Amino acid sequence: MIMEEHWKLVYVIGILALGFAVKSNADGSISCGFPAIYNFGDSNSDTGGISATLNEILPPNGETFFGHPAGRASDGRLIIDFIAEGIKLPYLSAYMDSIGTNFRHGANFATGGSSVRPPGFSPFNLGIQISQFIQFKARTTTLYNQISLNRRIPLSISNLPRPAEFSQALYTFDIGQNDLGHGFQTMSEKQARDSIPDIVGELSKAIHILYNEGARFFWIHNTGPLGCLPYNVIYGKKPGNVDKNGCVKAQNEAAMEFNKQLKNKITWFCRSI
Repeated sequence: MIMEEHWKLVYVIGILALGFAVKSNADGSISCGFPAIYNFGDSNSDTGGISATLNEILPPNGETFFGHPAGRASDGRLIIDFIAEGIKLPYLSAYMDSIGTNFRHGANFATGGSSVRPPGFSPFNLGIQISQFIQFKARTTTLYNQISLNRRIPLSISNLPRPAEFSQALYTFDIGQNDLGHGFQTMSEKQARDSIPDIVGELSKAIHILYNEGARFFWIHNTGPLGCLPYNVIYGKKPGNVDKNGCVKAQNEAAMEFNKQLKNKITWFCRSI
């Protein structure tokens, strides 16, 4: 019971924001004023990146909401989709997708299998995703500067964000699960746990880079009960390492430690800026 309550506590307080923007509507209600979302992560928030680059997402994925595969490793929407709905923005297009994409209100750099640190299950680790965003921002800004004397916005940039909106956007992170998962597959349990400070440190560096790029509003999601993932429940069980729910205890304990250290790191970052 103590472990269950501790897990619930860490899971809730691990979702942090460095800033928050609201605006008053004409009817007196209050809503978030974010013009765009830029997301970084793994399959938990990938809306088409891995499907466009490496492996097509096949049925039955997407069947309960979209009616067809929609680039998500899910039969419906992801948390990032509900965030977009909540602040009344379109679903995010994957940065890696070249077909039918629209980046006017943000972009999704997440790809399935991605990790904070290389190597991992995917070549598109967090460092690559951050580099992609920096290039995206720079090229968008350059293009707008080139046409600044022309009042008409050409079709070539109608699907791109306005440069001034980068500092007003919401930056979301949902990553780290694959670092732990890869660690438990390739290291001892102790080595996997000992790697957590470095994983959290690299994630903090990525956030700091975006802050230096002008980002001010962040949603930083923690990781879930890793030991309850179907793959780990099926293949990760050993005598004595399973809890009463059938989940792998060591992996859930590592996930909670990751969340604790992530919270502490982000809290320190908030106080230091």
